[in-house]
Amino acid sequence: MPSGDSFMLMGVGGLFLVLGLALMIWGKREEKSYYEALARRPGDAREFMEHWPPRQQHDALKAGGWIALAISLVMLLTGGVLYLLGWS
Repeated sequence: MPSGDSFMLMGVGGLFLVLGLALMIWGKREEKSYYEALARRPGDAREFMEHWPPRQQHDALKAGGWIALAISLVMLLTGGVLYLLGWS
C-alpha cells in the first residue's frame, strides 16, 4: 500500500511544471515587449542591431523555465514509477 510519498513527489513535479511554463511564457512576453519598445524608438537602430547594452532578463526567464520543466519531468516520472512499483 502506498504511503503517499510518490504522490507528494508527483505533486511537487506538477508544481515545477506549472512554474516552468509560467516562466517561459513570462520570458517570451518580456522579450516581445523589449523588441517592440526598441522598434518604436525613432532613430535608435544601434541598440537594436548591436544589442548593447545587454539585457538578458528574458533569456534568463526562459532558461529557468526549461530547467524547471526538466526537473518536473524527472520528478513526475520518478513518482509515477515508484507508485506503479509500490515502493513508496
